[in-house]
Amino acid sequence: MTEDGKPVADDDRPQRAEETPQRPLEQPTEPVQAEAAEEAGRGRIRYQDPEHTTPREPTLAEQRARVAAEKRREEQRKAEVEAAARKTQKRRRIMIGGGATVGVVALVAAMYSASEISNEANASEQYCATEQSGQPGVRDQDQYCDENYVNSHQGYTSGGMFFMPIFLPGGGIGGYNSYRYAYTPAGVSAPPVGSPSSGSSFTRPSGSTIKDTSGRTVQRGGFGISSKTGSGGS
Repeated sequence: MTEDGKPVADDDRPQRAEETPQRPLEQPTEPVQAEAAEEAGRGRIRYQDPEHTTPREPTLAEQRARVAAEKRREEQRKAEVEAAARKTQKRRRIMIGGGATVGVVALVAAMYSASEISNEANASEQYCATEQSGQPGVRDQDQYCDENYVNSHQGYTSGGMFFMPIFLPGGGIGGYNSYRYAYTPAGVSAPPVGSPSSGSSFTRPSGSTIKDTSGRTVQRGGFGISSKTGSGGS
């Protein structure tokens, strides 16, 4: 108000509010900023006590993968067991087959050996003898039943018989002596030269071992062996 009691008219000029000075924001220092950034970028690891921590339930995919892996392991183990069983069975069959073969071979060899021993002991002996009325007469030289020898001494052969000439004192031939192979009974030796052929026969024994007087096998017989005739013989 003025001195005379009149109110003082408001100033038409706008009044500027009193400005309060503001303090600038404090910027964090560089070390603090670096530490905060490092802390934000670094993960945190929490320690879990195995005695008190409840394990996480496996997911459905993990469960399926575990079942598939177990199935593969079981199939592989089964295949290995089957392969080992097949190998063992094959080895056993080979051993059994080999043993059976060896056993059969050994058995046949033993039987053949026994047969050979028996045949050798029971062999008939072949020798040259004169003929008397269709029967062996006297044993003579074995060369008189050798075709080459007979032919080279003006003799001849016919029908399994050997004919040696009888020379006369003047050099002529006065006839022929006939000879044939005679055979002793099994296990009997030939008589000495000039001795009678008692018990012998001109018939060759069939299926029996026959030896000549020198011990050479003329015919082999016995277990599983077919008869084979050597040179000479009727």
